[in-house]
Amino acid sequence: MAKPVIDQTVRVESPCIRKCTLDDDDICVGCFRSLDEICAWGGASNGERREVLELAVARRQLKAGNA
Repeated sequence: MAKPVIDQTVRVESPCIRKCTLDDDDICVGCFRSLDEICAWGGASNGERREVLELAVARRQLKAGNA
């Protein structure tokens, strides 16, 4: 299946759901970003933000598989 076309001009919004608590690995239990990724978010390009979102999705799926 083809990936959807992404509008590169639209700013990638933060995945924060205001459930900000870090686990033992410094990963937020709400959005699954690392502390470093959260801190860098404001200055990140859309491409960098998309990469962070992909990593966060992978972390969420891994956690769900281990639950």
